[in-house]
Amino acid sequence: MSQSNTALKTAYQNVTAKLPTVVTPAIKRLAVGTLIGQGVLIVSGGVVRVTGSGLGCPTWPKCTADSLTNTPAMGIHGIIEFANRTLTFVLAAVALALLIMLWNMRKERKELFWLAFGLLASIPAQAVIGGITVLSGLNPYVVSLHFLVSAALVVVSMLLVNRAYGRTGTTAPQGLARPRPLIRGLVVIAAVASYMAVVLGTLVTGSGPHSGDSTSPRMNLDGYLTTRIHVLPVYVLVATSLLLLLLLWRNGRGDMLRTASFLLVATVIIQGLIGYWQYFTGVPILLVGIHMLGASLTLAVATNILDVALRRGKHLSPAK
Repeated sequence: MSQSNTALKTAYQNVTAKLPTVVTPAIKRLAVGTLIGQGVLIVSGGVVRVTGSGLGCPTWPKCTADSLTNTPAMGIHGIIEFANRTLTFVLAAVALALLIMLWNMRKERKELFWLAFGLLASIPAQAVIGGITVLSGLNPYVVSLHFLVSAALVVVSMLLVNRAYGRTGTTAPQGLARPRPLIRGLVVIAAVASYMAVVLGTLVTGSGPHSGDSTSPRMNLDGYLTTRIHVLPVYVLVATSLLLLLLLWRNGRGDMLRTASFLLVATVIIQGLIGYWQYFTGVPILLVGIHMLGASLTLAVATNILDVALRRGKHLSPAK
């Protein structure tokens, strides 16, 4: 082995020796930070859209043909759009830091490591889709894809948080009976309804008034019809989540599944009320932003209850 290779190997061993071999509070904070950051990215994307700042940076990857960043002449729209782009790089840095921290656990905690890797790998792809969004003049279908990738990253981040905190995965608490088939089935229905509501919500957005720029095209869809289709899975979600909470009410107060069910019900009801409020008040900007936040929360709590219900106590008998 050459001296250069030996030196590289020694440097590698010195660095990895300083990395943690168990999940530390810092790793947990990075995981939570990733989840929060992905939610903030969804909200900031909504701010870009409702303020008409979608073409605040008219080119990509630069903000202008001559500048990587926004310029004073671009005004507030340039600031908003560039801030949204910058957040993507911040999230990439957090994901990279998390992956490095998990390096020594890549074999023992494979789920945790590969979830972090997936986040890091997806963020550059998201940036590229964002670039296509700008270069296509905010084509509503590309905008929807851009949002849905962010939605998927919220789901992955929630799974990452659960495993970092040992709520699910290989380090999940032992001694918890697996939920009955009825409960598991209702959880799956609730999660699928949540995801469908978010996906169909992009059709409502694509046919609505906030296009991101006055020159941007809209989906040629009937706004009333798409809204009615969008609320169908919401009705299913509300009914299913309430039934879940009722069935789980007899469980112990400290039970994770019951807590997850309560969070789902609370989030869904609040999100539904905001959705109706914005619909009957002409889709005001502030409510759109709050609804975007609610969408990210809905994705997180739906993923949480699905993860808790399907990944706990597999080696035990079903609960009576």
